[in-house]
Amino acid sequence: MAKSYKEINQDQRQFGSAYRKASPDTMNAFLALHKAAMVEGAVSIKHKELIATGIAIAARCDGCIGAHVAAALKAGATKQELIETIDVAILMGGGPAVIYGTQALAAVEELSAE
Repeated sequence: MAKSYKEINQDQRQFGSAYRKASPDTMNAFLALHKAAMVEGAVSIKHKELIATGIAIAARCDGCIGAHVAAALKAGATKQELIETIDVAILMGGGPAVIYGTQALAAVEELSAE
């Protein structure tokens, strides 16, 4: 059965919200770190999201793939830029990255159709 990255993203938002209520200090600290790291600077937000997508593939994290593909698209990344990011992640991550890279392409297809 194919994964739905729209559903993964929706579920993760709900899980994150519940966790934030259960452990506000930890989650708020993580969200502050995310906000600090993902600002426009010498490296654009788009490029930061592409980097995060590559790491998500290598780390084999479905929720990370869904979130960072969506954020990269929102920041203006093209399908081709995401495919080349997947290529580099596969180079760096080997066989397991092939599996998650192909799944990341499914996320690109699904989330860019919105």
